[in-house]
Parts: sequence; structure tokens; C-alpha cells
Amino acid sequence: MAKLWEKGTSTNKHVEAFTVGKDRELDIHLAPFDVLGTLAHITMLETIGLLTEEELTTLKTELNNIYQLIQNQQFVIEPGVEDVHSQVELLLTQKLGDVGKKVHSGRSRNDQVLVDMKLFLRAEMEEITNLMESLFSTLIQLSEKHKEVLIPGYTHLQIAMPSSFGLWFGAYAESLTDDLELLKASYNVVNQNPLGSAAGYGSSFPLNRQLTTDLLGFSNLNYNVVYAQMTRGKSEQTLSYAMAGIASTLSKMAMDMCLYNSQNFGFVSFPDEFTTGSSIMPHKKNPDVWELVRGKCNLIKSLPNQISLLTSNLPSGYHRDLQLLKEQIIPALDELKATLKMTELMLAKIQVKTDVLTDPKYNYLFSVEEVNRLVLAGVPFRDAYKQVAQTIGNGDFKSDHTVTHIHEGSIGNLYNYQIVEKFKKIKESINFEQAHLAIQKLIPKLSDLTPRTRGKKRFTYSPRRTDLEFVAIHKTRE
Repeated sequence: MAKLWEKGTSTNKHVEAFTVGKDRELDIHLAPFDVLGTLAHITMLETIGLLTEEELTTLKTELNNIYQLIQNQQFVIEPGVEDVHSQVELLLTQKLGDVGKKVHSGRSRNDQVLVDMKLFLRAEMEEITNLMESLFSTLIQLSEKHKEVLIPGYTHLQIAMPSSFGLWFGAYAESLTDDLELLKASYNVVNQNPLGSAAGYGSSFPLNRQLTTDLLGFSNLNYNVVYAQMTRGKSEQTLSYAMAGIASTLSKMAMDMCLYNSQNFGFVSFPDEFTTGSSIMPHKKNPDVWELVRGKCNLIKSLPNQISLLTSNLPSGYHRDLQLLKEQIIPALDELKATLKMTELMLAKIQVKTDVLTDPKYNYLFSVEEVNRLVLAGVPFRDAYKQVAQTIGNGDFKSDHTVTHIHEGSIGNLYNYQIVEKFKKIKESINFEQAHLAIQKLIPKLSDLTPRTRGKKRFTYSPRRTDLEFVAIHKTRE
């Protein structure tokens, strides 16, 4: 089957297989977005006289039919067809003849794949944001539910100072707020229109690039056509940093879970159906899910480096190397979404141990509390430190387990409400609605182009006991 770029000569079959690579497989992800980009492009072409009103109507009808095929999972890239762009144009030409051949006027596959990828990445970022919001809500709820349950805090993996499940769950919730901030920044970089840059040097047609920007709901244009082409790779790399940040949060949490679930710690456990066994050790309940979350997220953390190595020595302009970006970013996005979903599923079943600190090995956990008690009684800090150190050395150290931390973000004053407000403010500042409204006009019956939100959690902050009440209780204990 002829390629969009062929001039009457055939390509060696081995060269074709090598150069096409995994495009047919991965381009299925881009199919609905290719239809969107084409709809915006032909709408613009009609305004500058390159399509008649009748031709535009005919093309729009058929593109809507192709879109429905995609939504019904009946769209395929046929054998011998190079990529999704070729398949869409082929279907139009088979159905409409010469009219179908007009959709490529003023456009190159270079800016076509650019706009497809940006629309795809934009939708993926919204889905990731929704998954992060749901996980964040679960963490806040767990933090509030278990805010009074103390556990050891560690430095150097040595018992250090008192912590709590409230602090621990809340820490990962707040970590997601910074991850979302980075995702927001990458969204702003990606959400700019490259369409009209053609092969990277513009077009002699009087294209209206602002019109396609508005039609596709982009927040801005990549104005310079050379730079628009340079965003291939830059968009993916910018997003990869945000993905690596989220993955870093999840992998650290997974490592904590593996430790805390082990017999040597025993802080948390999970139902049998959420763990796996051993082929020879009947007592085993292995945290395989958390180990795989850790491993998958550690691989995602390498994504910025992979993309950097792929693009680091490329001059301006298009190069076929850039095709390999799809093989890196698309599977990584799927893995990140899967780990976010699985993390929330596991957290929904977590069981926390409420009497961790009754074990005598945690007695020294309160040494700093004892030092601080002496300081509050008027003993200079360095003298108080030496006194407590001496009692520990003599084996005479004794302390109760009272904790009186009341400052912002401490055991007795988690500031979860403020963390929730921080997350909400960041999420609300990402303008997903602009894209939704624009796409709904292009495809009136919008279905799966926007991320699925069925069953999505909303923010809830209903603590059993408010932070201020908890502070008052501790003041009473003093």
C-alpha cells in the first residue's frame, strides 16, 4: 500500500519494518486525537478557501464516523498502512475520493503527529491528575482516622523520635501536592498548539493558526514554526519530570510499606487476598504489589534520562529518532496510571497496628521528649542532653509516652486541612475546562476522549477530632 510520502518507488521490506517499528501498535492511542486535529485543520481550511462549505460538511460527517469507530474499538491500522495519520486519510479517501485527499493541504505529518501527541498527553495528564486526587483523598482520610496512633520515626533506619500514622499518611498526601505542581507546569508547556508549523518551516498557504488553537482548546500557540517542531521531545521530557516526581512519591511509600509489613516492624498488614505466598514456606504473606509498585516506579524515574539521551544530540528540525519517543512515554504513562490505581486499592485495605509502642525496644524513642521536658523546667539544653544520655548509658532511662507536639504540621496539629486546600488550589488552577469545551464543539457526542471519572472521589475532610481539639487535649495533659 502506498505511503503518504512515496513517489512511485517501493521500499525494501526490511527497511519498512525497521522504520515503522511499533508505530502501528502505539498509534492506536493517538487515533481519536488525530481525528480531532484533522477536524480543526479542515475547519480552518474552509475559512481560507481551500475547502468549500459542502466539502467541509462531507469531511466532518465522515470524520465523525471514524471517531465512532475508534470509540467502539473497531478502528484498526491495516497491514501495509504506516501509521494512524495514513489510516485516517486512507479511510477518508476510500469513502470520499478526491475530497479525502484535500485534508493534508497546509499540513505535514510532522505537525500532525505533534498535535496528536500534545492532545494525547494533555488528556493523559488530566487522567493522572484525577487519579492523584483520588489517592490524595484516601491518604488524608487515613491520616485523620489514625492520627492518634503513634509509631516510631527513624533516621538512618535507627529508632529516632515519635511519629504517628497521621503524620506518615499525611506526608505522602502533601508530597502529592508538590507532584501536582510539577504536573501543572508540564501541562502548561504541553498545552500549546504546533499545528500550522508543517514540516517545521511554515506554509505558503494563509493558514489561520489562532483559529486551530481555539478549536482545539489550546491555551496558546507555539508561535515560531521552527520551535514548534523543537517541542517534539521537549513536551515528553517536561512531562517525564512530573511523572518521575509522582513515581518517586509512590516508590518511597511502597518501600515503607514493605518494611512496615514485615515481621521485624509489624506496623501494618493486609488481607490475605492482597498478598501472595511462597512455594515452600507456608507462613509467607509477601507484599508483591508494593514490591512491583516500587520497581515500576523506579523504572519510571529513569524516563527523563531515557528521553534526554534520545534527544540530546539532535539539531533543530525533524529526525526519525523522535519516533522512538512514543515507545518510551506511552507505556510509561500506562504504568504510572496502573500504579496509582493499585496504590489506592491497597491503601483501602490497609490494617494498622494500634499498640506498636508497647514493645520495650521503643522506650528510647522518647529521649528527646525527656530532654525537652528538662529544658522547659529551666535546664540548659546541653546539660539536659547530657543528663538524659547518662541515664540511657546507665540503663536507668524512663519516660512516659506523652507527646506534646502542637506546632504546625506536627503530631498534634497535622494541618491536614491546609494540605487539602493546597492541593485543591493547584488542581483548580489547571484549566482542563477550556479543552473540554473546545472538544465538545468539535465532537458534540464526547465520550471517552476525556479521562474516565466514574467513581472518582471528591475531597472530604471530616476528622474525628479537629487539629485544634487535639492540641487542647495535649495542653490539658501537660
